[in-house]
Amino acid sequence: MPHYGHRLQFGTFVTPVNSPPARAVELAQLSERLGYDLVTFQDHPYQAAFHDTWTLMTWVAARTERIRIAPNVLNVPLRPPAVTARAAASLDLLSGGRFELALGAGGFWDAIEAMGGDRLTPGQAVDALSQAIDVIRGIWDAGERSPLGAGGEYHHVDGAKRGPAPAHDIPLWIGALKPRMLRLVGRKGDGWLPSLPYLQPGDLTRGNVAIDQAATDAGRDPREIRRLLNIGGRFGAATGASAAARTGREAGMLDGPPARWVEQLLPLALDEGVSTFILLGDDPTAMERFAAEVAPGLRDAVERELGIDTTAEALVRSPLARRRAGIDYGAIPASLAARAVEPGDSAFRSVRSTYLRGGSPGLVLRPGSVDEVVEALAFARAHPELPLGVRSGGHGISGRSTNDGGLVIDLGALNAIEVLDEASRRVRIQPGARWMDVAAALGEHGWALSSGDYGGVGVGGLATAGGIGWLVREHGLTIDHLRAVDIVLADGRVVRADAEQNAELFWAVRGAGANFGIVVAFEFEVDEVGDIGWAQLAFDAGEGIEGTAAFLEGWGRLVEESPRELTSFLILGAPRSGRPAVAQMLAVVDSDDPETVIGELQPFAQLGPLLDQSVQLTSYAGLMANAQPGEHDGRGEPAARTGLIEHLTPEFSLAAAEMIASGTVYYFQIRAVGGAVNDVAPDATAYAHRSANFSVVAFGASKERFDPVWDALAHHFDGLYLSFETDQRPERLREAFPPATLARLRTLKRRYDPQNVFRDNFNIAEAKVEPEPAPTS
Repeated sequence: MPHYGHRLQFGTFVTPVNSPPARAVELAQLSERLGYDLVTFQDHPYQAAFHDTWTLMTWVAARTERIRIAPNVLNVPLRPPAVTARAAASLDLLSGGRFELALGAGGFWDAIEAMGGDRLTPGQAVDALSQAIDVIRGIWDAGERSPLGAGGEYHHVDGAKRGPAPAHDIPLWIGALKPRMLRLVGRKGDGWLPSLPYLQPGDLTRGNVAIDQAATDAGRDPREIRRLLNIGGRFGAATGASAAARTGREAGMLDGPPARWVEQLLPLALDEGVSTFILLGDDPTAMERFAAEVAPGLRDAVERELGIDTTAEALVRSPLARRRAGIDYGAIPASLAARAVEPGDSAFRSVRSTYLRGGSPGLVLRPGSVDEVVEALAFARAHPELPLGVRSGGHGISGRSTNDGGLVIDLGALNAIEVLDEASRRVRIQPGARWMDVAAALGEHGWALSSGDYGGVGVGGLATAGGIGWLVREHGLTIDHLRAVDIVLADGRVVRADAEQNAELFWAVRGAGANFGIVVAFEFEVDEVGDIGWAQLAFDAGEGIEGTAAFLEGWGRLVEESPRELTSFLILGAPRSGRPAVAQMLAVVDSDDPETVIGELQPFAQLGPLLDQSVQLTSYAGLMANAQPGEHDGRGEPAARTGLIEHLTPEFSLAAAEMIASGTVYYFQIRAVGGAVNDVAPDATAYAHRSANFSVVAFGASKERFDPVWDALAHHFDGLYLSFETDQRPERLREAFPPATLARLRTLKRRYDPQNVFRDNFNIAEAKVEPEPAPTS
């Protein structure tokens, strides 16, 4: 195979001399300035004149910005593979994904034995390297939750903790020449790295044949395996002796002027598929000349001969990479393929789950533009039997933005925030933006948009469901500020919906948007908001069930009596043995006047004994900057139930206190709604339960135990907020949407999504009734 589809790259091979100490580092920095893609270092720790290679590579990573770094090659017998894996992942993380790992089975066995290593036969060395690869890849597979057991006689781990995962898929290149080692490259390697000075005529061809056959036998595509080559030589005016006249290492050395080097390297690229050439030697002049004349000359020659762009990378994934049945991976659009994530990719651990829910989708598509969203949706339509999740931030409690074996369209890259008109405070926000970033951007103008209580939530899910946030009583739901959307419909059309065009669709998006398409841009009219009062108060919630019930009733009454500037949330958990229940009250007062803030909070101080308190002035952006760093790592299926209620009556408060005390819930929260939310007509948006003053949510550890307890409370509620609901029973839809609203939504569903593409998040489509079989005589 003359060309394997890899981008043409160039690197340097630097001797890790320690005298002068900075010499190797300076050559690495020179390599970066000259435009090389890669700098590599030999690994011979038994050489007293050399730096330790790991230490050197770490220092080089800190002293460079762009160039990638690799050993050439790492002496595997001298380091435990699990330690190597963690060192490699750490260096990759610290360098921003710039580390590559080339491995060697060992050599110079006398020196290795002197350093404490074991002498191995060639066959044993192959087995040992194979086992080391298994251990290294197992350690990197941080998305797999089970302890690692891998390896064999020479290298093994039993119950090792996995991780950290590297910043990118670190390729494993193997320095090899013998047949068994070449077959290992084909089975498990990501690259083959021989050295031209040590090759005999025909070695590259024979090596490629062996590697390609082993890859094919293992079910891999040979194009997965990059072909690298260490090269060396002398620049000069004359070509010197012919290759036939040279012997030993000299026969594999290049010579002559740069144009002659290009002539000698071109067949290696065209006929042998070499795509990475690494220049041996520490001569700065040779490095400069190669970078200025040979590399661009060879690139031009290859492009001219093959008619390809040598800066482009063909994406090839192994069919052994834990792919799931029913997905046509070969049909992934080219625009999406490079950023797509499959099971087995190192990035899979960061996209498989959501905030609370564990998942294992068969494919995560990550579009970077509206056109790519359209392409991703077309791919999903071609797989109608598979679950489809659409993800903005992955924080949703109810949202099915992950699944098992299905497709996920992750909108995280669509995260722009733009001011359209300062005078009217009109802003345009894409669905992948996080609310903490929105708050920060709006805060620069003295604006805010009420948007939930956690800054890590994505815009898209919340802004199509409702949005019960810290300013809700004064400024209403998030959807109440929505003025227009751009939405990709089920058939792939991109339309605008607002009060004048596609007005019915715009009505549906505000409360049931997940059923109608993928909103790729929201236009909001935001509010002027200055500094706010932020209070955190912890109370003794009363003795026994009756005491807790009285506390709940009192808090609810005070919230309803408070000015709209105050919005409060209340959190309770099951009381610990012998201790009273503790209630945590969180409140925002939209005022920068300390006396006003304290005055509106003061009535709540009479609810019960205060155990702790904190009141401060802050910005809304500061309040929303509360997201924890890191990726979602949800596990299992959360059990969350929710209901909307007008008043915290004595009857409800007693029932809620009994449920809290029962131990079936581990988290219980009530959010104030009311105020400005009540001002909007029930039929103005698909979110119709406008009379509610409170939203109640609880989490249970066991769905089987929790659902019956919660269902017993159902008669107290009038509606529910779908964003906090995980129960998928059909009656939840009837609770979320009054009959007239649900009928209107279903009419629109038939118009805009007749094939029910968007069906995996509280699907409003009417269930198909299978005809009864005809009676038989």
